[in-house]
Amino acid sequence: MAGFARPRVVLTDIEGTTSSISFVKDVLFPYARERLPAFVAAHGTRPEVRSLLADAAREGGIAGAEDAAIVALLQRWIDEDRKATPLKALQGMVWFDGYDGRHFVAHMYPDATAALRRWHAAGIPVYVYSSGSVPAQKLYFGHTQDGDLLPLLSDYFDTTTGPKREAASYRRILDAIGTPGREVLFLSDIDAELDAAAEAGLATAWVRRDGTPAPHARHRAITSFDELGF
Repeated sequence: MAGFARPRVVLTDIEGTTSSISFVKDVLFPYARERLPAFVAAHGTRPEVRSLLADAAREGGIAGAEDAAIVALLQRWIDEDRKATPLKALQGMVWFDGYDGRHFVAHMYPDATAALRRWHAAGIPVYVYSSGSVPAQKLYFGHTQDGDLLPLLSDYFDTTTGPKREAASYRRILDAIGTPGREVLFLSDIDAELDAAAEAGLATAWVRRDGTPAPHARHRAITSFDELGF
């Protein structure tokens, strides 16, 4: 199969796309879940933490609850993999200590790292759009097993831009980067995200790391970034 036309810009997801789902599910989530109580006890008076706790309580329908109840809510959301903005922001704060203490390094698929380096050298800007907060994204790419990849990335978007399964979110990203959708290639392992991006006019590639065939033909599927051909 022929490769993809070279885009002007690449927009990429992280989990399941540049990096393994298992690292996030089996390393990052449990780390945050275990350490959230101590983190809130130590830093709960910081204005930014206080604001996020209040946001989580409102979203969870327990406004005004004690911190212990809010932490329990956040832990339940971690178990449910809920894409809640205050949770993602707090997780990023907890993960900072993990990366800083070298308790873990972030996983990258070798072909993804190679592609980021190739695209950067070729002058193709790469943007990230993930449900993880922007600070968490920067921590991730700054502490990978392949070193600091932040210089290879142009900017980052998270759920403050909007849900990843809504076309309006991708239109906001296009406005922010100033590029027509037809010149932007979005990479993701989630077909509903790709559907939303396509509705907004972006080109798409369905990243299927496990190699299973795509169940429909709305999006061209790849198992490696090498198959993109640019």
